[in-house]
Amino acid sequence: MRSEFQRFVEIATGRQLPVFGSNFFAEAADSFAPVDNVPVSADYVVSTGDEIVIRAWGSIELDYRATVDRNGLLNLPRVGSFSVAGVKASALENHLRAQIGRLFKNFSLNVALGQLRGIKVFVVGPTVKPGVYTLPSQASLLSAVVAAGGPSSAGSMRKISLRRDGRIVTVLDVYDFLVNGDKSRDLQLVAGDVVVFHPVGPRVALTGATDSAAIFELKSAQETVRDVLAYSGGASVLANRQRVHLERIDPRQARAKRFVEEFKLDEEGLQKPLRDGDVLALLAISPEFANAVTLKGHVAQPLRFPWRAGMRILDLIPDKDALITPDFYRRKNLLVQLLEVEQGHASSSTKVAPAALFDELNWSYAVIERLNQRDLTTQVIPFNLGAAVLQRDAAQNIELLAGDVVTVYSQKEIRVPLARQTRLVSVEGEVAAPGVYQLLPGETLKELIARTGGFTPQAYIYGLELSREQTRQQQRDNLTAALARLESLAATQAARASANRRDDSSAANDLAVSNAATQAQISRLTRIQPNGRIALELAPSVAKLDELPEVPLEHGDRVVIPSRPGFVTVAGAVVNNNAFLWKPGRTAGDYIKLAGLDEGAEISNMFILRADGTVTHANDQRGLFGLGGGLQSQPLYPGDAVVVPNQLDFETWGRALVRNLKDWSQIFSQFGLGAAAIQTLRR
Repeated sequence: MRSEFQRFVEIATGRQLPVFGSNFFAEAADSFAPVDNVPVSADYVVSTGDEIVIRAWGSIELDYRATVDRNGLLNLPRVGSFSVAGVKASALENHLRAQIGRLFKNFSLNVALGQLRGIKVFVVGPTVKPGVYTLPSQASLLSAVVAAGGPSSAGSMRKISLRRDGRIVTVLDVYDFLVNGDKSRDLQLVAGDVVVFHPVGPRVALTGATDSAAIFELKSAQETVRDVLAYSGGASVLANRQRVHLERIDPRQARAKRFVEEFKLDEEGLQKPLRDGDVLALLAISPEFANAVTLKGHVAQPLRFPWRAGMRILDLIPDKDALITPDFYRRKNLLVQLLEVEQGHASSSTKVAPAALFDELNWSYAVIERLNQRDLTTQVIPFNLGAAVLQRDAAQNIELLAGDVVTVYSQKEIRVPLARQTRLVSVEGEVAAPGVYQLLPGETLKELIARTGGFTPQAYIYGLELSREQTRQQQRDNLTAALARLESLAATQAARASANRRDDSSAANDLAVSNAATQAQISRLTRIQPNGRIALELAPSVAKLDELPEVPLEHGDRVVIPSRPGFVTVAGAVVNNNAFLWKPGRTAGDYIKLAGLDEGAEISNMFILRADGTVTHANDQRGLFGLGGGLQSQPLYPGDAVVVPNQLDFETWGRALVRNLKDWSQIFSQFGLGAAAIQTLRR
């Protein structure tokens, strides 16, 4: 139960502070259990109720357990009764040896204490669990305090009395035990002892920059700030010794009873006496560095460096090596790491966009952030990093002040003009010198290929592939959106078909087949990986470099010029998914005949993937009656592909006609029966 002072402190500080030492009693009370088989101390005094184990051999044989009676006597067979009450445990064996020795000689003796007596003590006052307790005879005052759960929220830890025979024999200060481990006032209990908890005394709260924020009880009015800090383990190094706040209550004031004091944590401040109700707040030190200049951004080691008078940019960045980030070396080290491939599985190489190992610096711009001490505004002082570090330009080697923050940027963070960027493009295939090239400012596809030496005689310019990472990302987003629309449309169609479904089994089978086909189509689309290719819309007859479009290139582009293929591919709902030999003059219809249409083919939705990346759909080349004849008459070129999709609705027009006629006949027959019934009723 929380005390009223704890609630007061929570309102004043916003923190729930525990009472110092309460955790010890809460945890000790949960695990407290009297133990009888612990070793007995040498000064333990034998008394009524103690069990003594006696083993003797020689002239007398004994293996006997005897309990001291209420008269303090011990009764032994063949020996008689004699007094043992008041004998210490260390002297018990000699005492029994003397008693038995009066009757027997030449024997050996072993004496031990067995079950010890229990003592009944009384616990009263403001404690968690007052009452009568039966404790082991070895129990001490602190044992009784723990068994009772410690003082309550209104009880004192600084004054716990032990009364015996009507007088106080000791007063326990729990702080002495908790802070210093002092148990000098922890006396052993005897039967009939009374443990008295006294009301809590003056209390103060310690909060702020300390690891032991708590509520402490004062033992006297003379306790000082030094004493309370000693209870908490001392002032932390994070505490500001120049400023300590003390919130104090003064009942003598007529209006406001509370006021605030501020003092230093020096010798005078440590001697300051505390009062009941004080809230002592240790303020944290400022995070400000007195002599630091911070370097951050695209640098080798973003750190705080010690400032000195006259320090300049070159003192902070002495050379260009200080601008190489650790990421550069990590990427470089990855180049020589070998990837283990499981035996029997071939490793597949993934084409990646060309990239530099080093993120290019923005040499033309870096910045100093400085706090203006006059009006606390932030000044941004730009400077030319290249001129300062590479050219040692004195005008750009700006003097630094304590507290400055110097930021170095890469070209990814602040984009620079194209002329200063390092842009790489990969050129592969049928060119004179394939490889990775650094783009010139404003360079186009035509100009780059000319710089590689031009096309080889085997180059198939119509099939030139230009791939771009930005385009691949856009294709992935578009594919995701298309899949979402397709799934929504499939769900709508399935719901509409279910609502209009007839009760016959054939309709249910048709619906199940249609749904399965739709899901298979969606599953295939989810496995498609965009390639980022840009369709150049070239003429099939293109053969010269000058006929290429003026396409500006970007960093990471990949250009592939294939050799002229000799085949055309037919895929989808055909009997023979294969590549067929290309022959001049052949049309899409000719190749579809060679492949053979599957019974599930939907010829009206067929399309042609051209070698230049463009797509021609049947809807764009409708023939007579919209049957796709126009697309089938289109000529094909090397590298083209014809795709015939599967139909999603497997009901033919003939079956639809029969089903509709059947439905209408049923309607008319029911209508006829109704009319006949009306006529009969009229008669």
